[in-house]
Amino acid sequence: MPSCARRAAIAGVSSAIALVSVTACGGGSTASTGSADKLQAAPAAQNLAGVCPKTVVVQVDWEPEAEHGPLYNLVGPGYTVDSDKKRITGPLVIGGKDTGVDIQIRAGGSAIGYQTVPSQMYVDKSITLGTVTTDVAITASAKQPVTAVAALMKKSPQVLMWDPATHPDWKTIADIGKSNAKVVYVNGSTYASLLVSKGLIKKSQLDGSYDGAPARFVSNPGIAQQGFATAEPYIYQHEVSAWKKPIRYQLLADVGYNVYPEALSVRSGELTSLSPCLKKLVPVLQQSAADFAAKPSATVKLIADLVQQYNTGWVYSEGTGTFAAKQMVKLGILGNEADGSVGSFDTKRVASALKTFTPLVEQSGAKVKAGLTAQDLATDEFIDPSIGLK
Repeated sequence: MPSCARRAAIAGVSSAIALVSVTACGGGSTASTGSADKLQAAPAAQNLAGVCPKTVVVQVDWEPEAEHGPLYNLVGPGYTVDSDKKRITGPLVIGGKDTGVDIQIRAGGSAIGYQTVPSQMYVDKSITLGTVTTDVAITASAKQPVTAVAALMKKSPQVLMWDPATHPDWKTIADIGKSNAKVVYVNGSTYASLLVSKGLIKKSQLDGSYDGAPARFVSNPGIAQQGFATAEPYIYQHEVSAWKKPIRYQLLADVGYNVYPEALSVRSGELTSLSPCLKKLVPVLQQSAADFAAKPSATVKLIADLVQQYNTGWVYSEGTGTFAAKQMVKLGILGNEADGSVGSFDTKRVASALKTFTPLVEQSGAKVKAGLTAQDLATDEFIDPSIGLK
């Protein structure tokens, strides 16, 4: 599901969250910080100069957040922030060393008119990689095909959440389905159709009017509501002044929403031409994921600062980011696959997702490419199996 729908949630929580600034904000639309002059060169295996674009452009699907931490972790000192275009550009570094090229990370959501990442990738061919969730890739397959080359997250952080005081008997999503409570979500979300098709939720329970604000849940705690394990548990307990208590939830990944969320993807037709770059770049991305998981604090501060500079109405505190980074590792949202590597794909799982979501996507009116295979959607060709979280 596109993050524009999934992440509307926190913008209305609080306008008074303090954010820690780690850059020097200059006048105009662009701010810069630090210097890249003293950076050591990365070893040859991580030197991307000559094989990758001079600037590796990554289009993400939403505003800066900790789920994108492995990407923002690659931005080295001497970066610039364009607060008008909502993008950051700087040396692409790994382990504090310069890989010889730059990275530019472009915000999604309002910055791209809430378009999907595949559509943006086909409008702007300067984009090297985009973050595309498996069901979105299936939806785009006929006209905007993309192939994932690294998994930014192992499983989706999306949840259905509820108030444990109102519903002490609810332990799982299936328990919600045994009631007549409304399930408030963003209309068009593929997972809702999945839950109905699996008999976990009744169609009559679905209420697609979720606007991202906490007001409805606070005023009517009898409902179930969509959320994210990486955000709402912290925000509702610490930042929603009218709530300030725990919530309960179950991950959608635990009940069949088996997508790879926001997988780093290229236009399928450019997979071959980008292969020399990807052979070096993907292991760097893997290492950055492992580094971020182990030590996220500096990157979380950068993310919180970018939110402040972009000033789109998206609210994301350093506290939320810190919680999210820990929660991702704790819940296995950011973690190793069965082979011990981070960023890799379980091909059987991709095939299962294709089988599960193709009919649901087609029911929504989208055309899925005839003969689409798991190999079209994701490849482990560039993964280094030795790189994983410790």
